[in-house]
Amino acid sequence: MANNSFIVIVGCGRVGSHLANKLSGEGNSLVVIDINESTFDNLTAEFSGFRLIGDATQVGLLREAKLHRADTLIATTHDDNVNLMVAQVARNMFKTPLVMARVFDPRREQVYKRLGIRTICPTSVAASLFLDILEGEAVRREEPTA
Repeated sequence: MANNSFIVIVGCGRVGSHLANKLSGEGNSLVVIDINESTFDNLTAEFSGFRLIGDATQVGLLREAKLHRADTLIATTHDDNVNLMVAQVARNMFKTPLVMARVFDPRREQVYKRLGIRTICPTSVAASLFLDILEGEAVRREEPTA
């Protein structure tokens, strides 16, 4: 990713704050939105972006975040419905070029995909990694010992 992008992140929990700190450190312009002010404590002292407190499902707050100028929106809240709603508004109303959202329910991934929203599903990722380890262990047990 270019280090001169304008990125709006919704949700400043562990994932959102980690992304914000890293992307800010790489020189990108950031706005982070969260409904809970205390989550901004997760941002490092080096974070150089803006913080907005409020409900990101409110279009007025997304306007205040200057979403119409953003290259990317990343929705990382703990609520699939909020992430989907914000992602749809970013995609359809603000014409944000790249929209990504975290989705916990793997069944919803296809819905997001049909809407042109890229997703990360921690449930699917974790399950896949566990299965990879299990398969690796099974192969290791089947290998003949010298």
